[in-house]
Amino acid sequence: MEKPSLAYRDLNDNQMRFIFSTIEDALCITNGKGHILYVNPAAEELLGVSKKGIQKKRLHEVIPFVERNDEFIQTFIDTFDKKTRCRHKLVDYENLNGKVLKLRISMSYSDYFGGIFVVLLSDLTELFRVNSAFSRYTSPQIAEYVLTTEEGERQGGKSRDVTILMSDLRGFTAISARLDPMQLIHLLNNYFEKMVEIIEKYSGTVIEFLGDGIFVVFGAPADDPLHPSHAVHCAVEMQNKMEEVNAWNRGEGLPELEMGIGIHSGLSVVGNIGSIQKMKYGCIGETVNLAGRIESLTIGGQVLISSSVRDRITEHLRIGSKQTFMPKGSQSDIIVLEVTAIGSTVLTQSEDPGFPHEIAPPWPQLQFSLLNGKTVEMVTYEGVLTAFSGDHRFLWLKTAAELRLRRNVLLKVGNGLYAKILSRDKDTYILCLTPKPDNLEELLRSLS
Repeated sequence: MEKPSLAYRDLNDNQMRFIFSTIEDALCITNGKGHILYVNPAAEELLGVSKKGIQKKRLHEVIPFVERNDEFIQTFIDTFDKKTRCRHKLVDYENLNGKVLKLRISMSYSDYFGGIFVVLLSDLTELFRVNSAFSRYTSPQIAEYVLTTEEGERQGGKSRDVTILMSDLRGFTAISARLDPMQLIHLLNNYFEKMVEIIEKYSGTVIEFLGDGIFVVFGAPADDPLHPSHAVHCAVEMQNKMEEVNAWNRGEGLPELEMGIGIHSGLSVVGNIGSIQKMKYGCIGETVNLAGRIESLTIGGQVLISSSVRDRITEHLRIGSKQTFMPKGSQSDIIVLEVTAIGSTVLTQSEDPGFPHEIAPPWPQLQFSLLNGKTVEMVTYEGVLTAFSGDHRFLWLKTAAELRLRRNVLLKVGNGLYAKILSRDKDTYILCLTPKPDNLEELLRSLS
């Protein structure tokens, strides 16, 4: 024989008291004016009160009267006075021991028994702590995606139209060799903090930090119809922020940094990649690969975009240099353009080497090697330096070797200088040093 189900009307006073007393959240019942009628054990512990010590008191009167609790107290006063039927609010609460908690208030008013309020106080402090930590170890956008969407915890991805931004510090390998680990972390943390602030301003999602580089997607996981424009605005502001980063570096006795940024728009597979035990939100595909290739063509202070990005932006773009290259595996050339302004935001640096300071013959002779990715090739070439720029960022190298533009080279000067080949005039190439040395003229004299 099936047992009869228990209905609310069947609950006696003892059963109701048992239910109230075992609720983990703090439960308070007041009359229509806010005077406390009942608190459960969780409420006694949370508020630091006892049933004997709260008689004839209104609920807001048992909350410590400190500045941090102003909003908490005012919420009760307003709700009691206006007889608000239902109210939910998130507030800070500083208890008698000075500990700050994050509480969710749920208040309901009923006309029964002459009017009562049922108040539920849920302690969300630990949840907020976990969410905050999660957001720091990933990005706020990914944290929200994982915690609030159905697909957030599932494996798999889907193809989406996005814009990928890749940034990298020029010559960072040489810089890191000169710093101890604590200095290196100190430098990178300040740099990343300034860059991420701008990325989040333009709704970008940091997929990961790649050593000294940053891999960012615009248009995922949240939709953003203006993702190409936001990516370029972000890149220009990131470059302009480098002056502030380097001012801080100088004050800390750390070397100055130069950053290159490459941007490409197109379809990418985005979603949760990995195993059931460990997943990460990621982007994969040709769009990501091309963004990385475009970034590798940059010099310090430069923003390069693909024609795919340019064609999707309606704002005015000021374009500097233009070049083409054929990526590995591609059947056609890719057009790459240097952005010097978008809308009213102007990039403060450019690729223009300015007026050369010519070196009187005999020119300093040197040896150099080409780089294949991060690897220095074994073949050594010879050349002579004929000029340098006033800001020590550019060198004019005369050589009989046939060099391809945008290749990285290692000049065997001092402990080694890294540079990128920008342009060619007959047998002379213009190189951009990455990064520029503080003692270039002294190094050149050592070659004489």
